[in-house]
Amino acid sequence: MTIAVKGAFYLPGDEGYEQARVGRIFNARKPERYPAAILQVVDETDVVAGVRLAAERGWTISVRSGGHSWAAWSVHDDALLLDLGALRSLDYDDATGIVAAGPATMGSLELAPFLTERGRSFPGGHCASVGIGGYLLQGGQGWNGRLKGWACESVVAVDVVTADGDLIRADAQQNTDLYWAARGAGPGFPGVVVRFHLQTYPQPPVMWQDTWTFHLDDAERVVHWLHEVLPSLDRRVEPVLAATRLPDVPLYPGVEHPGGTVLLLHTTCMGQSETEVRALLQGLGECPVAGRELGRVTGPTTLAQESDAQIAQNPDGYRYAVDCAWSDASADVLAPLLLDIWRGLDTEHSFSIWYGWAPVRALPDMAFSVEGNVYVATYLIYQDAAEDERYRARVHEQTAAIARNGGVGVYLGDTDFTRRPDRFLTDENFQRLTEIRAVRDPHRRIASYLVSSPDRLNHHG
Repeated sequence: MTIAVKGAFYLPGDEGYEQARVGRIFNARKPERYPAAILQVVDETDVVAGVRLAAERGWTISVRSGGHSWAAWSVHDDALLLDLGALRSLDYDDATGIVAAGPATMGSLELAPFLTERGRSFPGGHCASVGIGGYLLQGGQGWNGRLKGWACESVVAVDVVTADGDLIRADAQQNTDLYWAARGAGPGFPGVVVRFHLQTYPQPPVMWQDTWTFHLDDAERVVHWLHEVLPSLDRRVEPVLAATRLPDVPLYPGVEHPGGTVLLLHTTCMGQSETEVRALLQGLGECPVAGRELGRVTGPTTLAQESDAQIAQNPDGYRYAVDCAWSDASADVLAPLLLDIWRGLDTEHSFSIWYGWAPVRALPDMAFSVEGNVYVATYLIYQDAAEDERYRARVHEQTAAIARNGGVGVYLGDTDFTRRPDRFLTDENFQRLTEIRAVRDPHRRIASYLVSSPDRLNHHG
């Protein structure tokens, strides 16, 4: 088949098809789904041509930006997979502070250093190699998020190839329905975003971290402490409690790692001076198990250093089983459920987090609409394919227990609806998105969510 595109085009059976199908999927647990064709686009004109070709052939269209989706949202049977990996341009406007970025641009490894050189910042993703395309469409939970909000709130426009193959701009003045949907619809967005226009912010001159290492036996007291202080904690302070088995954790001189799982309370804060950030971190109050900690370090840090730590915790070449839940449960309810997860971690890289998000606030008018006081996510990381079912069953069953006991929904970025669908938009916003999709893509050319039970999509409980 000959088509008028610049990028590489693959059909099943072609040399290179398999690499194109899953080579850029971060999760080593590759899906058994096979596209009808794959187009590795070179530019936006390739995207236009690909969408129009799919319409001619009767194919649906799936999209890959960075390939970091745990469930591999981009790989659909019998679809044309548009791989946007080459769309990584960056263009900064000094007058407006807006950066135009391609969807495959990696937030921490490419966008962040580009902006740092210009004294600017953006709430990019914690995992360094995540492409901004899926990250922003799903909401974007990133650095300084408690203060700056969801990264998609800082999207001022998107350039979109529609389901009919037209290249348009969507913002607050034109094509407002697509602009609304681009901020939270995730893989249900009825088009292909080829460029994001992002409002950036002055780079805070100081970033500080404060990290405690605790025994797992102290987990309940630490969780209760964090629940007590979180509602009044300054939004510039971001506390994350992680259960981890990595050996390289802060330990006092002479203290040995106890082996197995320990807790890291890793708190970061950005501000104008060392004095300011140190004072803000004091908002955590007195640690109830002070004196029992295994180690503690505090001091200046950078986004680059934090990215390196994230890379160590999320290694390439491993298999991942992941799930998440927003929770409004009390510490009395949540702590035992967390301990059930944390005590069962049994591989070096597996980890699970409690991420303090409260107090929740009124969100802008955008698709993204479900959040809670605390975000819980678990990442079971292993190498043996024979363990797939065991780890997938475990992570989804344990997360479902949290969802049943004070859970309010999920964040798309850490979900796998092929095993456990849950609510990710309010009912009103899900209905609005359904109506937008019906207007913008009446022939259903753009592939939507991969879900085990379509009738359970966006249903909680």
